[in-house]
Amino acid sequence: FATLAQKDPLRSQQNYAWAEQNARQAILHDFTDERNWRCLAELKVSNQDGEGLHSLLEDVFSILGRDPEQLDQLKGIDFLAVGRELLEAAFTRDPLDPDSWWSLVSQHHEDENSAPFTITLEEFSERCKRLDFRDQRANIVFGRRIERIRVSGNEDLFIELARHLLAHRPNNHELWMEMGRLHERREEIDDAWSCYDHVQQLRPHLDVRDQFLTRLKGNMDGAEKQPWSGPSVTHRTAFLANMESLTKRVSTAAEEQTEVVEEEETTDAHPDKARLEELLKSEDHQQAFFLARRLVANGEQWAEEFLNIIKEKM
Repeated sequence: FATLAQKDPLRSQQNYAWAEQNARQAILHDFTDERNWRCLAELKVSNQDGEGLHSLLEDVFSILGRDPEQLDQLKGIDFLAVGRELLEAAFTRDPLDPDSWWSLVSQHHEDENSAPFTITLEEFSERCKRLDFRDQRANIVFGRRIERIRVSGNEDLFIELARHLLAHRPNNHELWMEMGRLHERREEIDDAWSCYDHVQQLRPHLDVRDQFLTRLKGNMDGAEKQPWSGPSVTHRTAFLANMESLTKRVSTAAEEQTEVVEEEETTDAHPDKARLEELLKSEDHQQAFFLARRLVANGEQWAEEFLNIIKEKM
């Protein structure tokens, strides 16, 4: 269609529209194939659509975790002149394909001078702590990257970074499941139960927590061992409080300002209930989810209703 648009000026606009529609469908089919993004970017330039190219770059940077340094590059520039260059630079430093990304890490460890750009796991870890993974696509891309880290044998770093991903998108039951299996294999029973419990909360038909308890009971030898029914309330609340704290770093200044005003207006209300209402109003469902779960774990049954509402909104 792009070729037809160039050959037939009279129907150029119509053919470019068809070309863009097909390019967008290709991205929807596989957003990790960089060729699809390049194709759409070329069409934007050919069609002199600088605003559309701007939107495309913002979309790519959302997939890459909305890095503030990348977003700053989009201010006050001529997108038709340098837009594709920015796209290529982003893919060079941050490949969407997990194997291409891992090769940059591997090349650094083998010979950091063997490639024009390499990545250290330390740099990647620090960067992950400032990124925004609420976009499902970002969660998928970075989830595949940390899977490469786990396979390489660095399980502790995998667990640390997986918690950042889950803090931003707690309904990622597949990653909770993988975390549970890893903790179970490492015999970290309390953490394994907490992860499996999240899976069963999100997908009640997956009774992985109950199956885990059955496996534990089956492995017990002798009558002297006491039946284990789950971690202590202290451990559960500490685990959930830690996850809740990881969500707070993506709250906006505007939300924080709103919270102060609303707290003054709801002094007579239950503070935790007022807090949940504020988080729901600001659509901060991630933080609300872990707060509600922590309250339920502490025996606050009234928070169960909030938890159900939050799960529906996520």
